[in-house]
Amino acid sequence: MSDIDEERTPRTRPNILITGTPGTGKTITASLLAVRILDVTFQARHNFKLGLPTILTAEKAGMTHLSVGDLIKEHKCWDGRDEALDSYILDEDKLLDLMEPMMEEAAAVGVVADYHSVEFFPERWFDLVVVLRTNTNVLFDRLTERGYNETKRTENMTCEIMQVILEEARESYATEIVHEVQSNTIADMDSNVERLLLWIKQWMKDNNNNSE
Repeated sequence: MSDIDEERTPRTRPNILITGTPGTGKTITASLLAVRILDVTFQARHNFKLGLPTILTAEKAGMTHLSVGDLIKEHKCWDGRDEALDSYILDEDKLLDLMEPMMEEAAAVGVVADYHSVEFFPERWFDLVVVLRTNTNVLFDRLTERGYNETKRTENMTCEIMQVILEEARESYATEIVHEVQSNTIADMDSNVERLLLWIKQWMKDNNNNSE
């Protein structure tokens, strides 16, 4: 083991990457999950359904939400611009250099990151990769509401139809940590968050000897 690995902050929560074609609900899902890790009402309701005690000890902090797209804009992690797609060309090295200390600083509380590409992230960063999928008619409306031009909208629609992000995730990470879920409605998003909360709780139980 390297000195760097030995100096890493012990992790008590998992790191999760939420990905998918633009318009599938990544940022909403990630932000909900990061906050609801502290939602004792939800935890109590869930335990009530299972016939378990409804009073639980909440963690001291929510998970850190890294909206990668916002980081790119805020810190100008780009190397030129694609005018046809009305978007910047990502400078991957600059972004990774920016995110590395953020991932380390958030080790104790866990990270929920969201972005529409996954292949350039270090595999060691994430314990779970969730790929959001959206029906094309729903995605078309969402992208239109965002004001995407026809070229950009068509590019993203094709990406979703061809399962580009899903295949990219499967090629970049171990198969068992990549999960595909539907994200067509608010109800879908809420259900996905609840399932992720249960997964996080199980991860903590499996990985932390002193976890509740």
